[in-house]
Amino acid sequence: MHQILACRVAAKSSQLEIPAEARHGRHRGDIQKPKDERCWRGFQPGAWTTSIDVRDFITRNATPYSGDEKFLAGPSKRTKAVWEKLQPYFQDERRKGVLAVDAHTPSTMLAHKAGYLDKQNEVIVGLQTDQPFKRAIFPFGGLRMVEAGLKAAGFEADANVHQTFTKYRKTHNDGVFDAYTPEIMRCRKSGIITGLPDSYGRGRIIGDYRRVALYGVDRLLEVKKEERRQINDMWPTDDVIRQREELAEQIRALEDLVANGETL
Repeated sequence: MHQILACRVAAKSSQLEIPAEARHGRHRGDIQKPKDERCWRGFQPGAWTTSIDVRDFITRNATPYSGDEKFLAGPSKRTKAVWEKLQPYFQDERRKGVLAVDAHTPSTMLAHKAGYLDKQNEVIVGLQTDQPFKRAIFPFGGLRMVEAGLKAAGFEADANVHQTFTKYRKTHNDGVFDAYTPEIMRCRKSGIITGLPDSYGRGRIIGDYRRVALYGVDRLLEVKKEERRQINDMWPTDDVIRQREELAEQIRALEDLVANGETL
């Protein structure tokens, strides 16, 4: 969850009402604009230019396309060079299965050093771990899934990770099962209900990285910090305390994203 970026912006209005100027990125009436407005050249303006509003940007600027793929350009020399570097890894993985796993390090945005396929030719840089085709583990979602995956791939689970995520750290799946009622458990076991949020990605928070591309991390940090200031003096109800904690996590995640980019 520490990889989450600003997806849960505000609590439902029936639970906790954050002032509109904070929710939409307006700082006490001061409408902010990018330092260099050329980054938005060619787009239709609207509410998205004065507040954090990705939906407004999309509805004003998305144009339906019903044609074929002829508008696409072919791969560049750089793309072909990177693709060529990938081929031996594909072949090895088809023969051997999973090539490598870091079973000792729970994945975060800053858990691994920067990895590259072909640094000279890569335009979009950065791998999941520090080397190509090396898998990471995500025990924050659920330890059982991680250990079952490692066993299936022929790798040993790490004893320290097992101890941490059974004794000291609650996982997403632990929370899901704690919330299940006896009726849900019986329905789950019998197969009457499927698609429940255990052992799946369902129900987890997904980072909205479109905001980063449209507004930049600095602007998103400003808005998140303003949202936090707006509720600092509120009476500490359960909803307010939860919102303070979630905003703190979102701010840390954005700061981690900056730190991640500086390592590349």
